[in-house]
Amino acid sequence: MEKNLTPLLVVAVALVDAEGRVLLQQRPCGTMHAGLWEFPGGKVDAGESPEDAAVREMEEELGVRLKVRDLLPVGFASGPLEGVGGAGVGRSLVILLYRADCWEGEPMSLEGGEAGWYAPARIGDLAMPPLDYPLARALERVLAGEVHDDFSKKK
Repeated sequence: MEKNLTPLLVVAVALVDAEGRVLLQQRPCGTMHAGLWEFPGGKVDAGESPEDAAVREMEEELGVRLKVRDLLPVGFASGPLEGVGGAGVGRSLVILLYRADCWEGEPMSLEGGEAGWYAPARIGDLAMPPLDYPLARALERVLAGEVHDDFSKKK
């Protein structure tokens, strides 16, 4: 009998600077996907909204303060959770990507990995975890104005 495990919900944020570049961070040594580039973010805690988790994660990982109202949804990606030593087998991962154009503080990697600003068209050329590639493509389309969806515009 197959187990029906609840998907792991993760948020990620694409900080976009005034020049249109996007901040990515490199996974630190000793972590799953070490050395790969990703959108910063992390798990949504029990009882926490995805937007609140995104705000919390950006402060914990990059030392920047965001407001929930400044988060714009970009898209999502989902797939199997590939845990170390079999952890997570049979469970799926769902990543929600948000965009933020304004924040307080100077972003810096606080968890040991590198951080860098990249042109949206260059992001897909970086070595990334598998689910970050569709997120990068969705972000590139949104930033190029190719996607005109009402949910990404605050009212």
